[in-house]
Amino acid sequence: MLQNYGRIRLKRSYLLLSVLAAGWMFSPVPVLAEMKIGFVNMERIEEEAPQLEALRKKFEREFSPREKELVASQRELKGLEDQLERDGATMEDGRRTKIERDVLSKRRDLKRATDEFREDLTIRRNEELANLNHQVGDVIRDLARTEKFDVIFTAGVVYASDKVDVTAEVLEQLKSMK
Repeated sequence: MLQNYGRIRLKRSYLLLSVLAAGWMFSPVPVLAEMKIGFVNMERIEEEAPQLEALRKKFEREFSPREKELVASQRELKGLEDQLERDGATMEDGRRTKIERDVLSKRRDLKRATDEFREDLTIRRNEELANLNHQVGDVIRDLARTEKFDVIFTAGVVYASDKVDVTAEVLEQLKSMK
């Protein structure tokens, strides 16, 4: 009996909330007209932020030597595989077996080195992008405070007019931070 009373009361509460929400949504709301709303196109930020070009150059300097080593190892492995394919039938058994072992060993080493390289690159990229996202968030919050925005959206927007798009201002701030 008490359970039914609780359910009825809960249903009445939901019904009341639904009616209030519907009334709020469909009534003319002058409060929304006074709100200052902005939008930042994060795809454009990701394409045009000068910090991203600096990150690309930094990663190239940091990871280029290891990448060159991997390419050299791939060439060496390819040379051994080609030699084995080309001359394997005419080689002495001992020499062919030694080259086959070398190929397997180098293939394992190359796979391990490649996996480590990718993992290290991914970790560094994620660290730097997290820092950049934090920096972009700070710029957006500063812009919202100084320009007295009530809300700035960065995602989930189907359409935003140029009137509310503040992406250019965010990019300018990022360029001045470079």
